[in-house]
Amino acid sequence: MIIVQIKEGENIERALKRFKRKFEKTGTIKEIRARKVYKKPSQVRREMRNKAVYIQQLKRANDEV
Repeated sequence: MIIVQIKEGENIERALKRFKRKFEKTGTIKEIRARKVYKKPSQVRREMRNKAVYIQQLKRANDEV
């Protein structure tokens, strides 16, 4: 459960923005959307592999610069 303490004199929009940020960090929406559609295990592995390759390329690019 996400709790956002509203500070004295704080604008409600600001508190709502903090709530949205905390909620987004939990990854709930991502998980719900992923569960809507069945993905074959081979497809999941392929996506994970592609993501790992992409991250590795980014790290190499940072090291070379």
